Amino acid sequence: MSKTSSIRCLITAGPTREFLDPVRFLSNPSTGKMGFALAQSALDQGWTVDLVTGPVCLTEPDGVILYPVVSAEEMYHQVDALFDVCDVFIMCAAVSDFRPLEYIPEKVKKEQAERSIQLAKTIDILKVMSQRKDKQCIVGFAAETNNLSENAKHKLQSKACDWIIANQIGEPGAGFASDTNSVTLFHKSGTETTLEPDTKANIAAALIQTIAKELSYES
Repeated sequence: MSKTSSIRCLITAGPTREFLDPVRFLSNPSTGKMGFALAQSALDQGWTVDLVTGPVCLTEPDGVILYPVVSAEEMYHQVDALFDVCDVFIMCAAVSDFRPLEYIPEKVKKEQAERSIQLAKTIDILKVMSQRKDKQCIVGFAAETNNLSENAKHKLQSKACDWIIANQIGEPGAGFASDTNSVTLFHKSGTETTLEPDTKANIAAALIQTIAKELSYES
């Protein structure tokens, strides 16, 4: 298959951190490996890649345009600034769904801490971008612990995505921090494709090639 050139791809990766005070935050176990693998595969496809990433310990792929962020709000603003010029948007980041309602500017001593923390929802970046969609192909990720197919299909429809890439958290060799993964692709047309367990690099290459194939059909 020939490579699709002149494609600009916007990818998010890694976790976000939502700080309670200067030394404590809410986050998740995402390492950014899947998002960085997607960025590398998109580069290999000949695409221009904007990579918006939360805090990770990974070497950036040579050739990406990197935008480091920390919080969900920072990630939203960076994606918002880049979205209109992208052709493909892949929301791979594991954005924290909640943030502390109040940020305390000084470290809270353990003996002074409350036993409960009031939380507020963070912005739904995928949904907001989908509502702004013009020509973009939008790909979301769904990490599920149960009812994978049902939850992925609901997310596909509620977020108005072209694709949802879903994986089952807790399975051996898949999910957060692993070098391997197993995913199912849910397309807006109703088709489902499950990729056999493989390295995240190979899974990413298959995903990018699938998206590229669809783009070539539409052009």
